[in-house]
Amino acid sequence: MKLPIRLQVALCASIAAACVGAASAQSAPGYTPPKTSWGAPDLQGFWSNASITDMQRSPAYPNLVMTQAEVAKMEGEDYYNNRTREDAKPADPNDKTLLDGSDLLSGGGYNAFWVDPGKHVAQVRGEFRSSWIVEPSDGRIPRKNAATVEPRPASGTPGAPTGAASRTGTVQGPGAVNRNAGGGVGSYDNPETRPMGERCIIGFGNTGGPVMTNVLYNNTYQIVQSPDHVVILIEMVHDARIVPITKDRKRPEAIKQWLGDSIGWYEGDTLVVQTKNVHPGQRGYVSKDGMLTERFTRWNDTQILYAFTVEDPTQYSQPWKGEMAFNVSKEPSYEYACHEGNYAMEGILAGARKQEREGKVVKANAAEEGR
Repeated sequence: MKLPIRLQVALCASIAAACVGAASAQSAPGYTPPKTSWGAPDLQGFWSNASITDMQRSPAYPNLVMTQAEVAKMEGEDYYNNRTREDAKPADPNDKTLLDGSDLLSGGGYNAFWVDPGKHVAQVRGEFRSSWIVEPSDGRIPRKNAATVEPRPASGTPGAPTGAASRTGTVQGPGAVNRNAGGGVGSYDNPETRPMGERCIIGFGNTGGPVMTNVLYNNTYQIVQSPDHVVILIEMVHDARIVPITKDRKRPEAIKQWLGDSIGWYEGDTLVVQTKNVHPGQRGYVSKDGMLTERFTRWNDTQILYAFTVEDPTQYSQPWKGEMAFNVSKEPSYEYACHEGNYAMEGILAGARKQEREGKVVKANAAEEGR
């Protein structure tokens, strides 16, 4: 039976509205998020975004939602999962071979006991996800300059990409800096040009944001709320994001803060945080001219849905969006105890001075962290 045109239009509109509502649902069906004593959605506690799912999608897994077979394949091939299994094997007491230092270049400075990148593909909204990025549909960052590298360090270093990125051979870091051209960020001219994470100023691998990302270890976050503020304490390098709850705060554009200047407000069961004015010296997903909008919603009792939108026309051809899972942590946040000016810093600078005396060109490390 053919329906009248008006009824067809009404039915289509109803179906479309239902589909949009399902697609935009922020909590699991039938779940009612808890409230604080003052009526705000309660997000407090210890959470972790540890996972082998990475920001960008590997070409090996073209779809956002993964099949069980793809999940098994990714987890079975994951570098750190395999390394954990190898490290767990009993040592050969008859092997008297001394290490020659080459293991350090492949990340051997950290055995599996000390790292905790996560073992599993992330489940977001109950789905196994191949990337945090959901838009564009290919799961890739829409950079204006395709040659621009990612703000995360090379595999095998603290804060290194896990999951797909650790297997695809993606070059990380800002690239070499020729000291004869005057040095630059990441060069060996002086301590101030070393990476922010190395100097204990902000966390390795963009853990504190803008866009809080998962790294090699220390993926725990503590959220504390009061009627006027929300504090997000990041385990890696003890970053703390202090977010005033207000829509009316006037933010001075001249002041650029590490991790950016954030304000927040509540929309129903969701905490919305808007971040601008990122310090120009911070290398990450959002520049000093960009803006990040984050949405925190309890999906269920054990997971926060962290949705984000990056708007930065200086770097990207379009805004891009992502969804990340923050799961209840079995453990509290531990002190990172980052310490600047240790033996490593002295050795780095001394090595550079020696190369200068020998007339050699000193280049920046191509696997910087936290910049």
